[in-house]
Amino acid sequence: MSAESLHASATELLTAWTPETNSDHSLREAFLAFLGSAPRGCLREHAPGHITASAIVLSHDRRDILLTLHPRVGRWIQLGGHCEPEDKTVQDAALREAVEESGIPGLILTPGLYGAQAHPITCSLGVPTRHLDLLFEIVAPPGAVPVRSSESTDLRWWPVDGLPPGADVLLPVRGRK
Repeated sequence: MSAESLHASATELLTAWTPETNSDHSLREAFLAFLGSAPRGCLREHAPGHITASAIVLSHDRRDILLTLHPRVGRWIQLGGHCEPEDKTVQDAALREAVEESGIPGLILTPGLYGAQAHPITCSLGVPTRHLDLLFEIVAPPGAVPVRSSESTDLRWWPVDGLPPGADVLLPVRGRK
C-alpha cells in the first residue's frame, strides 16, 4: 500500500538524517512524532497536516537554484508538492514533482534528506493545514532549460547567492555538496 511505503520512507529518511542545528533537530523530532501518530500522514487527505516532497533543484555546477513563483503562495519557492498514491517513496514524489514542474528530463536525486521545513498553508484541500516538507537535493544536467508548467506563475534559475526578495528557500550550507 502506498500510504505505508510513503510513511516508511519518510520515517527512514528522518531517522537517518543528522540535523546541523538545534532547531532542525527539534523539527526532525516533531516530524517523527507526527508520523508516529499519523499512519496516513504522507497523503494530502490527512487534513491536520501532511508530509510533502520538495526539490532543491540545482544547476549541474550547483551555482544556481531553480525556483517557482507559486500562484497560491505568492513567493519564490522550491519545486515540490504532495505525495501521490502512486509514489512508492517520498524521494519518488520529490523527483516526480521536480520533473513535472521544471520540464527538465534527466534530473538526478542526491541520496538522503537535504532538510525539512514546516509551512502553514491552505492547499488544495481548501482548509488551513500544515505542509511538513521533506527536502531533497536534485541536480539538473548541463544546459538544462526549464519549461514553466500550469502550476507556476513563473519559473527561473537564480544564483544561489542572489535570490529574489522574499524567497523562502533552504539554501545549501557547509557540509552539503
